[in-house]
Amino acid sequence: MRLGIHTSTAGSLEGAALQAAELGANTFQIFSASPRMWRARAPEPAQVRLLHAARERLDLHPLVIHAGYLINLASLDPEIRAKSIAAFRGELERAAAIGAEYLVVHPGSYKGHTVEEGIAAFVEGLRDSALKLDTGNVTVLLENTAGAGSHLGSRFEELHSLRKFAVAITGVPIGFCLDTCHLLAAGFDIASEPGLAATLRAAQQHLGLEHVHVMHANDSKGALASHLDRHANIGAGHIGDEAFRRILHHPLLRAKPFILETPVDEDGDDRRNLDKLKSLAAC
Repeated sequence: MRLGIHTSTAGSLEGAALQAAELGANTFQIFSASPRMWRARAPEPAQVRLLHAARERLDLHPLVIHAGYLINLASLDPEIRAKSIAAFRGELERAAAIGAEYLVVHPGSYKGHTVEEGIAAFVEGLRDSALKLDTGNVTVLLENTAGAGSHLGSRFEELHSLRKFAVAITGVPIGFCLDTCHLLAAGFDIASEPGLAATLRAAQQHLGLEHVHVMHANDSKGALASHLDRHANIGAGHIGDEAFRRILHHPLLRAKPFILETPVDEDGDDRRNLDKLKSLAAC
């Protein structure tokens, strides 16, 4: 299996890969720039070469980049929209330059407008971000959300529409990233055996599980249908160890990379979470 974790690029791109391998991961996720800033520099070619060498030497595949938190392609506010399109174009450029396989993005918030207007705004924003851009081998992954407020993507029907229309008007490959915390918070009872089965049937019907390329493995501080996006350490939330064991062993999910985004409340939490995930996947 491919089990990994989000690591920091604060030192260098290569350092993020080395940190992932030291923790025992064979896949990993990074930010390509500060997630709370609009502008970012292009990666240095020397750093990219070192990252490529480390990934090949340590068998770290795939590499996932998570887009910055400020980006909201579903927004119709002119200023936020312009900044979001420019920022996401930068994300696409950096992902291609770094050689990442996947770029995860939240669909965004349509606050003050309808769901349909939000979907249209996102799709057109993605099109404008990628206009005349060579995105290499990068696949954009739409991440499901917890469903708070006016955020798109908590319902599989919304994710289906986003991908359907984006595929039709952009030249960018598009798939999905499913987050376990967000699923539970949005009302999908993945903590129970029948609930997981029902969730995967719905995902197959609306998304096509072949289009789900990455799983974010996070326990949930919020209860079922709480719409609370608060990640917990594996086994310490409302999903729990047994549910993660079922998820990791499910034949429809086992071949997909699972990447942790769990909190670090104490030193060693990253290693403990990854060790727990590996233990649950093995037994």
